[in-house]
Amino acid sequence: MTTRKPGSSSLVHEAEPLVTVKEVAALLHVSTETVLTWVRTGRLAAIRTPGGHPRFHAAQIRALLQTGEPGPTGEEGQR
Repeated sequence: MTTRKPGSSSLVHEAEPLVTVKEVAALLHVSTETVLTWVRTGRLAAIRTPGGHPRFHAAQIRALLQTGEPGPTGEEGQR
């Protein structure tokens, strides 16, 4: 019989921290409304919690901190 170690699921090690709207706003020095506008216009991709609250991958926010501005999530907005 094989036993699985806690945390050995492939989903567990692939998970990364999620960041709230308030945390993103503080990190980027913008208002929470600006973050929500970026989500609504597609400039910032969000994951919705079961309760409908937007969350963001920490890696995406780190990239924003490096570039200084959110990029388009698709082809729209490219110049």
